Amino acid sequence: MKYLPISENLFIYNRKNFVSGIKANSVALFYASDEFPRSGDQTFLFKQNADFFYLTGIDQEQSILLLYPDCPNPLYREVLFLRQTSEHIAIWEGHKYTKEEARKASGIQNVYWLQDFDAILQSIIYYADNIYINTNENDRYAHTVPYRDLRMLQELRAKFPLHNYERSAPLLRNLRVIKSDVEIELTQKACNITRDAFVRVLKFVKPGIAEYEIEAEIIHEFTRQRATGHAYNPIIASGRNAIVLHYNDNNQICQDGDVILFDFGAEYANYNADLSRSIPVNGRFTPRQRQVYDAVLRVMKEATQMIVAGAVWNEYHEEVGKVMTSELIGLGLLDRHDVEKQDPKMPLYKKYFMHGTSHHLGLDVHDYASRYKPFEVGNILTCEPGIYIAEENLGIRLENDILITHDGNIDLMADIPLEAEHIEGIMNG
Repeated sequence: MKYLPISENLFIYNRKNFVSGIKANSVALFYASDEFPRSGDQTFLFKQNADFFYLTGIDQEQSILLLYPDCPNPLYREVLFLRQTSEHIAIWEGHKYTKEEARKASGIQNVYWLQDFDAILQSIIYYADNIYINTNENDRYAHTVPYRDLRMLQELRAKFPLHNYERSAPLLRNLRVIKSDVEIELTQKACNITRDAFVRVLKFVKPGIAEYEIEAEIIHEFTRQRATGHAYNPIIASGRNAIVLHYNDNNQICQDGDVILFDFGAEYANYNADLSRSIPVNGRFTPRQRQVYDAVLRVMKEATQMIVAGAVWNEYHEEVGKVMTSELIGLGLLDRHDVEKQDPKMPLYKKYFMHGTSHHLGLDVHDYASRYKPFEVGNILTCEPGIYIAEENLGIRLENDILITHDGNIDLMADIPLEAEHIEGIMNG
């Protein structure tokens, strides 16, 4: 891993919170992510299962966590299983965790090699009543690939059909959404790296630069500061490309007079930043570009003030919609009389602002959380309004990451240039 070591206390704390919520006399099993084939003899870069990392801090393939707090054999109440390395693996793939390194990283004292898993599970499973299995229950995900947790569930049901099977996901949904101090620090680190990449880009952009050249500047800064890489495929969308919400071809030349919409973030220690900015290619907004930019900025500032503990998801987005509607009327994009007659279920502002204002952020960029639960202290949410005007080849989106505290909220990206004058000043400095 490129990132610096994380205190094992984070993962000890996370496991303690998880097992406190499971039924008595239960085994919980967690599996590392699959290694996905990329070609005939290669796999994609490994990305650890977020829940597995949350509970172990182990960033390695083919690993298993077993939790059985009521196990009659104390040795098997908390067990980590790892792929055993060899001289061959060390030469061809590089270093793997030793048992002692895994103990230090996770805080789990009982570490075994993977080949011991079946025998150990067989020796204790019949003393348990329940088996907790973790599945991907993020409501943004539609299951199409039989990932490892599901395959293991099928195997377990075949071997142990009379046990009661339970879901770990609802417990983790309530736990992961509330960030501990260490998680906030890791997210802040990701934000700080993202800030430095954005400032670097501001000094680099000029007419004639290609979108992919800007992407190269971003990943250079990320890697230089120990980030694992991009939190998600970066969007560098100049001119008309900015009206494509998930544009990531990044293959066009940036033209004088256009605006570039950026949406990118660093991943550090599996925690993510998520930033959006819009800048003029030539360093100066036109009057119309500035008018739209300032409108989005005003919506962002008002929406940020609404991100507080107790806010309800749908009500929050409805209020932001009202603010956006007012700004779109001011820009001449909506007519006040048409708005008065609109169908509330199909508000007119959606023509120019078609996505949500916020999502939870953490180990997943769209972090695992309930959209029906009020915001809580410890939540980190994005705030990302945008206006997209196809007929003007103009898209403006602004986004910062907001932490909710007992005393209001904290903008984790408050030191990243946002005001139009600040951006123009750096670009022309």
